[in-house]
Amino acid sequence: MKVPVKFVVALAGVAALTAASVVYVMQAKANSPERRTADAAVAVDSSQPVVLGEPGRLLFRNGAPGPGYGNVASVPVFEPGGPRRISSLACERFYTAANGGLCLAKEPTPMPGAVALFVDSALGEVKRVDVPGIPNRAKLSPGGRMGSWTTFVTGDSYSKPGTFSTRTAIMDRERNELSSNIEGIPLRIGDAPHRGEDVNYWGVTFAADERTFFATVATGGRTYLVQGDNEAWNARTLRENAECPSLSPDGTKLAFKKRVADGDVRPWREHLLDLTTMRETPLAETRSVDDQVVWLDNDTIAYSLPRESGKESDIWSVPADGTGAARLLVPLASSPSATTAAR
Repeated sequence: MKVPVKFVVALAGVAALTAASVVYVMQAKANSPERRTADAAVAVDSSQPVVLGEPGRLLFRNGAPGPGYGNVASVPVFEPGGPRRISSLACERFYTAANGGLCLAKEPTPMPGAVALFVDSALGEVKRVDVPGIPNRAKLSPGGRMGSWTTFVTGDSYSKPGTFSTRTAIMDRERNELSSNIEGIPLRIGDAPHRGEDVNYWGVTFAADERTFFATVATGGRTYLVQGDNEAWNARTLRENAECPSLSPDGTKLAFKKRVADGDVRPWREHLLDLTTMRETPLAETRSVDDQVVWLDNDTIAYSLPRESGKESDIWSVPADGTGAARLLVPLASSPSATTAAR
């Protein structure tokens, strides 16, 4: 059920960045089919702040050790290995669109808790929503009106179907209206209405009309790609076995992860779905990607992959048509989004 809510509005300036440029040098894993990362030197540019809406910037969660670990950072899209600007805003997931951002951060509470922060172009807080669970996914619509986030409330992995539970919210900022858990949205599987105690949603992505969305729903031991309408408040399945969709900037394609194996070892492979023909294509990235990818442009997706140690992640990219090969973009980073992309 949609519930109007009031928010505490607090404007916050961006704290001063590190006074001098600092260079961190990390030893990465040697080249292998699983880890094709060379030694990386991560330079920090402290001369400029992180500003949302600046053309041609890739935003992400900084994973380099030292000051600014876990904070929102940015590099040029066309020079992703260059010095990174690091902000004072700490997030587990971050997404930017329309000169604003959505930060999903942990809250220090006795029970697992999170907070969804809508921020302005200077990363100053403009809306705050307290959220139960462990931060997992965050998205904004192309125009910035709609926001969505997913948290784990039981377990912490999608790898084992039926062992986790999520809460997915959709926020209409223009109407100041929050659907704190979209599990109650009327759902059709095929031609039949469906209700079930086990219905579970995650991974929302929005279309340019600011009302259409795509997401994953799990029920009856199966997962489906759904298309929803936030105005009509309904959803319908499009196909089975498609998770964490991400809509291309031109609105014609969806990238998603498809389960190709059971268990925890390499369960997924990224695929592309043409929404006109409904034809799917496996992408050249053969490692298992447990992420909701982003689009750098209409032809390229980006995503984070953990290193073999499981303690750090890097951002990679791959062509969205099944050709080419995966390419390392930003070492020691996660949760990418680009100001040149719109979904």
